[in-house]
Amino acid sequence: MSEWDELYMEVILDHNKNPRNKGKIEGYTHSADGHNPLCGDRISMQIIVEDDIVTDASFIGSGCAISTASASILTETIKGMKRTEIEKLFKEFHNLVTSEDSDARTVGKFSVFGGVRKYPARVKCATLSWHALMAALEGKKETSTE
Repeated sequence: MSEWDELYMEVILDHNKNPRNKGKIEGYTHSADGHNPLCGDRISMQIIVEDDIVTDASFIGSGCAISTASASILTETIKGMKRTEIEKLFKEFHNLVTSEDSDARTVGKFSVFGGVRKYPARVKCATLSWHALMAALEGKKETSTE
């Protein structure tokens, strides 16, 4: 196992075992449910947006280690970000997990998910919380990785 793979596993397993921001938040302004029918993962994102800035974020639900870790890191990262910044980061993250031509330096902590592009079924696990977040920001109530 390479050093990168070990780091990947360590970060993913830590966020799976000790997810950050897991649980309901009171007074959320946006929420959406995400479902990955391929593996059964279900993640609901809840955020508070004030003056176009995410002031708080959380998730509830269950999923594999990759989807849980992705939701955990996502909720940590987006606090204090504007919608346009989140949309840009989503595009960069999606590129990271789907394209060999991506630049992991543009996604910060999310670079640990670069390895999932080798496993197409896992891409949906890594992006589930992102799709739920984007649906919430767009005013939709649910989304799927189908």
